[in-house]
Amino acid sequence: MPNATARVFVRLLPWTSPDGKPCFLAGDGTGYVSRVADRIEEEQLSSADDLIDEARQVLAARAWTPGELHLLAVELTAALADVRRVAKSRGGRLAALGPASVHT
Repeated sequence: MPNATARVFVRLLPWTSPDGKPCFLAGDGTGYVSRVADRIEEEQLSSADDLIDEARQVLAARAWTPGELHLLAVELTAALADVRRVAKSRGGRLAALGPASVHT
């Protein structure tokens, strides 16, 4: 018999469908797909950290080509989109827990 007190949350996943639509997971946050999503979110955040360091180095050198700046802008845009998705997902999960959980 299922646990009647178990909470089910809807989570925005850190990937999209093949046609670019958002993917969601309904569950208690402890299953295999949730763990994969957690790992991918951490990889996305780590990748964004690395890209920030690279951008700072490129911009500090003041000797970039237009192609380098274009590539940097493309990569920064992709990383920002990933980080925004992670933030929305985590914010949604905090909101679902209720106001008390945000301050603890």
